[in-house]
Amino acid sequence: MNTRAIRAVVKRDLVVVMGSKAVVLPALIVPAILLILLPALAGLAPILLGSVSANDMFRVLEALPPEASARLSGNPATQAAELAVTYLLAPLILIVPVMFATVLAADSLAGEKERGTLEGLLLTPLRDRELIIAKLIASWVPAAAIGFAGATLYAVVANIAVMPQTGRLVLPTPEFAVMALWVGPTFAAAALGAIVLVSVRANSTQEAFQLGGVVVLPVVVIVVTQATGVVLLSVPLLVVSGFVALGVAALLLAAGSALLSRTRMGERLG
Repeated sequence: MNTRAIRAVVKRDLVVVMGSKAVVLPALIVPAILLILLPALAGLAPILLGSVSANDMFRVLEALPPEASARLSGNPATQAAELAVTYLLAPLILIVPVMFATVLAADSLAGEKERGTLEGLLLTPLRDRELIIAKLIASWVPAAAIGFAGATLYAVVANIAVMPQTGRLVLPTPEFAVMALWVGPTFAAAALGAIVLVSVRANSTQEAFQLGGVVVLPVVVIVVTQATGVVLLSVPLLVVSGFVALGVAALLLAAGSALLSRTRMGERLG
């Protein structure tokens, strides 16, 4: 395998993406809001707004396992802050790796034809398999790394906001650690598989973004169901969700890889 050429393609793709303001700015602004502003406000809400009735949190409190309930403080206002950052908002960390995988893959694949660089890419000495590997690495590795960094940032902000009330760190919980280290990367892989299928047919990055926007919906469903107490994300459920996402990723990437052959991609030049 021509690892040197693969590294060259990966580096080239990352340089192109990082030089695009249309890609970089939204990718920085959205995580800043989700992972800094929201946990900070949620953690400080009881201080700014006063006491919170336990009735407002009853559904989530009722769904908590005994070991999770035991970690909470006795004061209702403090409980509200803890629940907000450890359960209600914590699934937002999954949006970051999914979003970055979507952005990077769409720009790396659909963007080639839009920029007029597809022909030059097809003339590289890489075999089809090596070209596919390079494209996937250029999208998934940064997305997974940024997702972990975002989860770390969220935990730091949440702890800073809540610690004055609790006197202790509230993150990472076991559920949070599994989301950051397992579910985020596997969800990013599934999103990457979906975007590969979309991007090889799209004529522009914007079109790929629009068609691939649905990949965020599973994460939105997770956030809503947890916030409403319908489904609580336990460690076993999160582990299973990661394996399901991994299976979906394998199926989608297998289907998408067949479309990334030189013959199929060459047809896009017409």
